[in-house]
Amino acid sequence: MGQALKKSVQNEPLVLSYMDRAGKIAVGQVADSFGMSKGQLAQTVGLARETLYRLERSRTAKTQGRLREMLEIISRGTEWAGGKEQAMAWYRAQPLPAFGGRTAEALVKDGKAAIRDYLDHMALGAFA
Repeated sequence: MGQALKKSVQNEPLVLSYMDRAGKIAVGQVADSFGMSKGQLAQTVGLARETLYRLERSRTAKTQGRLREMLEIISRGTEWAGGKEQAMAWYRAQPLPAFGGRTAEALVKDGKAAIRDYLDHMALGAFA
């Protein structure tokens, strides 16, 4: 799998920094960036461990969609959380009252994209 393209654009969406030349999210690059194994990354987005170890499975629409959703959510939180590592910690551990105390990670695992809309709403100054 090709290396993720290095972008020089400041404040770009996080997901773009992990795209390879084929326009797919480079799984190994994401895992390394967050200090995780591919198995841990798979668990974080609600996929079977083996999914991210097999190139053909890691490039399917479902897998790429889950990875993209996680990266988009973390990207939205990077500025106010203090960095991508802190945004990942928030993603994995912070209960969200608007979603019954579930974390962003739990919502992504269940395929609930509403968290992105919620974060956009909050960015505009709304209250939970």
